[in-house]
Amino acid sequence: MKKIVCQFILVFTTCYSAFAFSSKENRPANLKAAHLDTATFATGCFWCTEAKFQQLNGVVKVISGFSGGHVANPTYEQVCTGTTGHAEVCNIIFDPVKITYDELIAAFFVAHDPTQLNRQGNDVGTQYRSAIFYHNAAQKEKANYYIAKLNEEKAYKSNIVTQVVPYTVFYKAEGYHQNYYNLNTDKPYCKYVIQPELDKFKKVFKDKLKK
Repeated sequence: MKKIVCQFILVFTTCYSAFAFSSKENRPANLKAAHLDTATFATGCFWCTEAKFQQLNGVVKVISGFSGGHVANPTYEQVCTGTTGHAEVCNIIFDPVKITYDELIAAFFVAHDPTQLNRQGNDVGTQYRSAIFYHNAAQKEKANYYIAKLNEEKAYKSNIVTQVVPYTVFYKAEGYHQNYYNLNTDKPYCKYVIQPELDKFKKVFKDKLKK
C-alpha cells in the first residue's frame, strides 16, 4: 500500500506542476477577493468521504448527500436499493486560497480506489461508484486531465473508472448522516472501516491537515 501511495503522489505531483503552470484558473488572480468554492465527489460510502475531507486545511464544510439519479428527494433507504441512480456524494465547500481544486483531486484519488467499478471494498452497488461531479468547465478539464495522466503513467494496476459528469441536483442526506464519523466513533463501521482508512489518508496529507 505504501509503495502504491508513494508512486501515486510522485505521478500526481508531476502532473499537477505541469497543469498548474498551464492553467490560469489554478488560483484566483486576486487572493484577497477569493470566495468559497465547491467540489462534489463520490468515493464510495459518504461517511468515509466526509471524514477524510473534513481533515484538510481549507475545507470549510462537508455535506453528505446524493447526486446523479432520477428520483427527486430520495431517502437513504431508496438510494441503498441501487434503483434511484444516485451516488453517495459529498459537497466539499473549500477556500481556494488555502487549498486548490487540484489538491482536492489529489485527495480524491488517494481517498478511494478509483479502479473499482460500482463498489468500494464490501460496499457494492452503483450508489458507491467513483465519480467527479464538475461545477464548471475548469473542474471538468482538470478531472479529465488527471485521469488521463494517471492512466498514462499506470499509477494503478487497472484503468480508472471514475465518472466525470456535470453537477445538476444535490439532495442533502438525512441529518443523522451529517458529521457521521465524528458523532459515531464507537460504531463498528467507524472503528473497523473508516478509522483505518482515515489513518492512511492523514499520513499521506500530513502537511495539509487542519491544526
